[in-house]
Amino acid sequence: MTTFKDRAPGTSEPAASDPASIPDAISGAPADDGKLALAEILELLAGGRLPLRFTAYDGSSAGPADAPFGLELTSPRGTTYLATARGDLGLARAYIAGDIEIHGVHPGDPYELLKALADELVFRMPPPKTMARIVRSIGVEHLRPIAPPPQEVPPRWRRLATGRRHSKTRDAEVIHYHYDVSNTFYEWVLGPSMTYTCACYPSAEASLDEAQENKYRLVFEKLRLEPGDRLLDVGCGWGGMVRYAARRGVHAVGVTLSQEQARWGQRAIADEGLADLAEVRFGDYRDIRETGFDAVSSIGLLEHIGVKNYRSYFRFLKSRLRSGGMLLNHCITRPENKAEPTTHGFIDRYVFPDGELTGSGRIITEAQNAGLEVLHEENLRPHYALTLRDWCANLVAHWDEAVEEVGLEKSKVWGLYMAGSRLQFERGGIQLHQVLAVKPDEQGGVGDLPLRPWWTP
Repeated sequence: MTTFKDRAPGTSEPAASDPASIPDAISGAPADDGKLALAEILELLAGGRLPLRFTAYDGSSAGPADAPFGLELTSPRGTTYLATARGDLGLARAYIAGDIEIHGVHPGDPYELLKALADELVFRMPPPKTMARIVRSIGVEHLRPIAPPPQEVPPRWRRLATGRRHSKTRDAEVIHYHYDVSNTFYEWVLGPSMTYTCACYPSAEASLDEAQENKYRLVFEKLRLEPGDRLLDVGCGWGGMVRYAARRGVHAVGVTLSQEQARWGQRAIADEGLADLAEVRFGDYRDIRETGFDAVSSIGLLEHIGVKNYRSYFRFLKSRLRSGGMLLNHCITRPENKAEPTTHGFIDRYVFPDGELTGSGRIITEAQNAGLEVLHEENLRPHYALTLRDWCANLVAHWDEAVEEVGLEKSKVWGLYMAGSRLQFERGGIQLHQVLAVKPDEQGGVGDLPLRPWWTP
């Protein structure tokens, strides 16, 4: 039932609402001409089933009074954001701008609140008369779009000013937006490994650092790297794979479009005394001129490539390998191969502009069409849910420092994005696949590969 706080003298709203006066959104019971309170509107859209406590600046509230989680709409601007953007974008705008406050969870890890909403909150379109009354109650002034929070990037059609999608210029701008936030911020969130990709947990009790080390071990073993070999790591981040390989005697070159990552990686290489074996370059992977590498690793880069560019991407990486050389591609995927690969809403405008995901089947197809022989693939989906859980825990532990470093709004973006992604990985909405391939020679030979998988799971 919707209730109201006491009103100042002269207002017309009642002290409490009678549930009989709320039109039944399912049955289409007739409504009077009075305006609906914000909480009443939410109840109508949710069919009267709210898994949390909702309160609004107009004094109305709805949902169980003892609910463990709550949403508080604090300003009319938040109503405008909610009314003028589809899906999760309006809610994200209002939350990031401070027009919605969350209760019962930490902003660095709102996972439990998001889970409750996903489990129990289902919006239904009310009958036309009720919908018309909702629109009148919201007011025309809240149906006109307003400027989004400054942290939001423009829609895709307006990004043409920075170049064609997945051109070198535009890719560089996108990578700068996401990865050049602050190395200090990333150190707090990612932990000592400075690894911003899915870990591989050897056990449920393993720490994040142990799981990231185990992930690098898995990649290293799958690629059959030996001392003296040459490794190219494209989209190398802060150089974690490069340094792991160099510690084991492999000559490793990493490349990243993030200048901040390259600086951090080169400093870490020098600090570990690995400069004679390892290098992290600032640049586009397409500008790598060396060939004859024994192996190529691509850990978390394909999401930024664009599905239409997969074949040229795999062809390029194949051209950098010697015959019999190995390629491992590690990336986020969709659970099927039919949906449009383009991301929308909150993720596209606040997290990964221009990001594109498709299924592992499409990835394998394009790798094969590029002339690579696919040897193995596996799904590490549960491991990414655990990784995100641990990143959120790090953000919570360093919340005050993170807010001071990058601001409250950016910190809230990261908490929302990581907690929401964890939920998606848990439920199979997105997955994480590793695809292992080899470059055959002209006669189709692939060297002396073992007959069965040779790595430790």
